[in-house]
Amino acid sequence: MVETPGTDREDVTVNNSSGETRAAEVKAWFVREVLPLEAVLIQFLSRSGRSRADVEDLRQDVYMRVCASAFKEIPSPTRPLVFTVARNLLIDRARREQVIPIEAVENLDALNVAIDAPSADRVVVAREELRTLRDALERLPDRVRAAITMHKIDGLTVREIAERIGVTERTIERYLSEGLRVLAEALLREPLDLRRSR
Repeated sequence: MVETPGTDREDVTVNNSSGETRAAEVKAWFVREVLPLEAVLIQFLSRSGRSRADVEDLRQDVYMRVCASAFKEIPSPTRPLVFTVARNLLIDRARREQVIPIEAVENLDALNVAIDAPSADRVVVAREELRTLRDALERLPDRVRAAITMHKIDGLTVREIAERIGVTERTIERYLSEGLRVLAEALLREPLDLRRSR
């Protein structure tokens, strides 16, 4: 950090550029090391007997936690971290989903269970992340946006998307890679902006 008498202007510039450099490193690492594990990760999460929507949610949670960890220190090797996070998330979900039969308790207050509703600040952050993702998705070229939507939302395979759009599977893979990179960049940029404002 550069020290300047009487002003913090250079300190802010240095911090911003180091934050941007770190974001670029994490983004490059994520695209290079984490995204190629997506198919195996989905397969791993699917073995738990969860629905497709739950698997998609879990995958996003894994990505968010892995990226948060990478902002502190980029792991090497990456694969063990990704699958350890995935396993821990599956364990946490299983614990939360344990059901107590209603007949086993006369008074529901006796359960003394906290409601698992998100706090107001988590709702605001989640809505802001959705807006950021929506805005980034809308800025994508039409074919890239269509490929991402068909793959991630409609659950179509690369082959099915290629047939619908009328291009090669390799082109669809390029669209998906490009689109995911842009979306990841948009989502990874948000935590840095929040940190800078503190």
